[in-house]
Amino acid sequence: MEMIQVQYYQSPYGELILGSFEGKLCMCDWVNEKRREVIDKRLQKALHADYCTQGSEVIAKAILQLEEYFARKRKAFDIPLLFIGTDFQKSVWQELLNIPYGKTVSYGELSQKLGNSKAVRAVATANGANAISIFVPCHRVIGSNHKLVGYAGGLEAKKGLLDLEINLYDRFMNH
Repeated sequence: MEMIQVQYYQSPYGELILGSFEGKLCMCDWVNEKRREVIDKRLQKALHADYCTQGSEVIAKAILQLEEYFARKRKAFDIPLLFIGTDFQKSVWQELLNIPYGKTVSYGELSQKLGNSKAVRAVATANGANAISIFVPCHRVIGSNHKLVGYAGGLEAKKGLLDLEINLYDRFMNH
């Protein structure tokens, strides 16, 4: 049986569980997440692996980059990622990586970028299945009415992450 190395990390917005497999980050998800069990089953089944609570080089690097991000010293991550999901989910997650720091898009805009403006619900569902929060910035997707909607870490965490990025975006640009 293969092993997914997992480690817990307390972010300013809630506890995260980070997972790595064969040198890639496969999970950065909120511990108090209602989909926690679904994501765990998906990863373990697809990778034919169990969780093993121990750090890894990738997790250590991910935590360092998260610390820099929360300290407003990092706007982009360079951790190797491993997406575990359907081809459609992977296409959505790949598109999330294109949303710039400090910017938001609606689910409708995301659907259009993926070439199917009618797939708003499917895109929202795939967005919600993202197991690599923050690194794959699903927090940057908002409702078409510009309201904060649905986030695995809770709306307070989503608001916190967006405030971290957007309220200081101009300050970043001037340095």
